[in-house]
Amino acid sequence: MARTAAPAALKLLTGRAEGRDSGGRVVNPGPAFRRLPPKAPTWLSREAAAEWRRVVPGLSRLDLLKEEDRAMLAAYCETWAVFVDATRDVTATGLTIVQTTHRADGSVSERTVPNPSVAIARNAGRELRGFAAQFGLSPSTEQALSRGADDGEDDNPFA
Repeated sequence: MARTAAPAALKLLTGRAEGRDSGGRVVNPGPAFRRLPPKAPTWLSREAAAEWRRVVPGLSRLDLLKEEDRAMLAAYCETWAVFVDATRDVTATGLTIVQTTHRADGSVSERTVPNPSVAIARNAGRELRGFAAQFGLSPSTEQALSRGADDGEDDNPFA
């Protein structure tokens, strides 16, 4: 899978110098979008709305959000909600479930099958990684986010 291009703000956070990325290349700031966080859609599920409230303040402090990011951020938050629901189901019912089949002759058979929530959680997790990379929320960009979120204090004695 090809690497997704990082937003200019993330490139600058991990950069070597003012206006340069980690490879020393000049970063094109891109179009001048108004950097205002989008309003949460009213239709978000409860868990998705909670995730929205959790991530938007941090992304806003880093100037990574614009109003046009609403759909992508909503998709990320709803995917998180699906992941949480599926994971809760697996925790409650286990990795396997008993499937009951009623036959036409009146007999009943039971067999153990994989819990469908396992596949749902796995697929949602894959989607989450893709969405998280778009906003710099993946573990590989965590350090860049934390460096950009401080109040201008430089913890690097070699900078």
